[in-house]
Amino acid sequence: MTAAAEVPGETPGEGLPPGWGEGGAGRAAFAIALAFSAFQIWVAAFGALPSQVTRAMHVGFLLLLGFALIGNLKARSRRGRALFWTLGLLGFGTGLYHWIFYADLIRRAGFLTPADMVVGAALIALVFEAARRLLGWPLAIIAGIFLVYALFGNHFPAPFIHRGYGIDQLIDTFAFGTEGIYGTPIYVSASYIFIFVLFAAFLEKAGMIALFNDFALGLVGGWRGGPAQVCVLSSALMGTISGSGVANVVASGQFTIPLMKRFGFRAEFAGGVEATSSMGGQIMPPVMGAVAFIMAETLDLPYAEIVKAALIPAALYFGACFWMVYLESGKFGLRGLPRAELPNPWDPIRKHWPLVLPLAMLVYLLFAGYTPIFAGTMGLALTAVLILGMPLAAAIGPLAFRLVFWLALGLAAASFLRWGVGLLALVIAALVIGCAFLRGGRATLRLCVDALAEGAKNALPVGAACAIVGIVIGTLTLTGIASTFIGAIIAIGEKHLFLSLLLTMLTCLVLGMGIPTIPNYIITSSIAGPALLALDVPLLVSHMFIFYFGIMADLTPPVALAAFAAAPIAKASGMRIAGQATKLAVAGYVVPFMAVFAPALMLQQGGAISASLGYPVEVVYVVLKACLGIGLWGAAVVGFLVGRLALWERLVAAGAAASLILALPLTDELGFGLAAVLLGWQWWRRSRA
Repeated sequence: MTAAAEVPGETPGEGLPPGWGEGGAGRAAFAIALAFSAFQIWVAAFGALPSQVTRAMHVGFLLLLGFALIGNLKARSRRGRALFWTLGLLGFGTGLYHWIFYADLIRRAGFLTPADMVVGAALIALVFEAARRLLGWPLAIIAGIFLVYALFGNHFPAPFIHRGYGIDQLIDTFAFGTEGIYGTPIYVSASYIFIFVLFAAFLEKAGMIALFNDFALGLVGGWRGGPAQVCVLSSALMGTISGSGVANVVASGQFTIPLMKRFGFRAEFAGGVEATSSMGGQIMPPVMGAVAFIMAETLDLPYAEIVKAALIPAALYFGACFWMVYLESGKFGLRGLPRAELPNPWDPIRKHWPLVLPLAMLVYLLFAGYTPIFAGTMGLALTAVLILGMPLAAAIGPLAFRLVFWLALGLAAASFLRWGVGLLALVIAALVIGCAFLRGGRATLRLCVDALAEGAKNALPVGAACAIVGIVIGTLTLTGIASTFIGAIIAIGEKHLFLSLLLTMLTCLVLGMGIPTIPNYIITSSIAGPALLALDVPLLVSHMFIFYFGIMADLTPPVALAAFAAAPIAKASGMRIAGQATKLAVAGYVVPFMAVFAPALMLQQGGAISASLGYPVEVVYVVLKACLGIGLWGAAVVGFLVGRLALWERLVAAGAAASLILALPLTDELGFGLAAVLLGWQWWRRSRA
């Protein structure tokens, strides 16, 4: 079926509605999701299959579950459902084909049989169709343009012409090699991303979102602009386990946006706060977004290095959100929530502290040098141990016996570091058997089963994006067209690095108007990453620059997916919400530029200050400069500091902020001087008042 085809009676629009479908078809889709999760956990825990087979089966499951759910939830006729289920089975068949004929495909690499050609062509067509229906037209169109270029680029004018490639060579690259659909993005999806999506699903089912919301409400609800501060803190905490910004908007926005509106915040500002803070989850360690895992694999760096580089920028991002809310609240006289109505922030921690243990173990394993797939698998397993152990512990009468039970269970679960995952699997199996004989235990088992299925469903958009972007990567690798763009960026940057950065930023924002962060990062980093490296921008900093503006695309008008996701909850214009989000996310636009000129902001190599005064001094100086610059920019945008600012005061604040951001001779001195003038004037005016 072509990408342009529509099924009669199908519900329009990309994405999937909630649920699984009705009757036997719904139960079948649910069972497929469980099988998908079970397969991924088995591979992650025991690594029993070759990498190529794992990737092929991952894509096969994505196509089977994706088309099955499209058929169940969007097709309105029996014929349409049957068609989608057929497409799903064909997609799963491509994965089985790679598994069954794995050895034969290795032996005849580069020499495809007619059967190989049919399977490869079917895989490419199915990936395009699945991506179009799950993610919308833009990404499918972009990938289609690259595919057309691979097919007919030998007829293009210079400098875009290439030597030309046969259909068999293109199918071999896109459908059977490791530079196409089964390239690095799908490898990361199959190994890291799926496990972390499952981990987040289990924590969500266990009540982690409620814990975060209650803790944030008690801790910052009484601050000036308390309801909005709660939104920022809860979204930052949620970002530690979930990397999906738009999903976070929908999940936490149901609670935070009505709360903000009820206490006097404008609807568009409330939506902007939620969109901005939720998108920040993708840069919030320790888990961050899926791009972080792809970046670690692409750069061949330990994941802990990516986390280290993101620590200060993430703190600045959410600090800027808190600051902007504080200023907005002061401007309109909005106070915090009454202290009498706020819960004790430590009560939910005391009540649900075991849920923090898997997250703490995840952080330890990541920074102890273990691979992300091992850390994620162990975090998921420990979460399952906690959830399954609760009904069994509740059935034990005396407190002392319960303590002994938890101690024994904790020791058994922790023994995986010495004895491997096999023992941990036996512990989980024993807990499952125990829960099966308890009424409360059976409800817990159902919760775990639901989490497994929901995790597989949540992984579909990410997996589909990773699969189709392989077409782009394959074209760039095969044709060498990336070198043309790299040369153009280098030619500009040799004289004006800032212009090259600006061009890269605009590319990320324009691509991000139609495609998710993952393909945006992969495409842009393939083109601009080597160019920025040639201009002496540190490798990790250049990729983080691209990553950040891929995220900012979801907040930047005119598309701003996160803002439009918040619009129906806030009952306000998505475009107005995007405008507010753009102002609130000032750190997301400023920090990447600052980090290029001062890599110490991302804890990378030092500069002149480091050489003379030491690296710690440079880090402290750069962070303080960034905080002052972002703070002044916030005052200029909102028009409030100690009191309302006149136009000339806002211009001085903006000039001081811009001077602190630029890394040119005397700009720091100018920025500090203007800041001192403005702050001194504000203090004098306030003392007189």
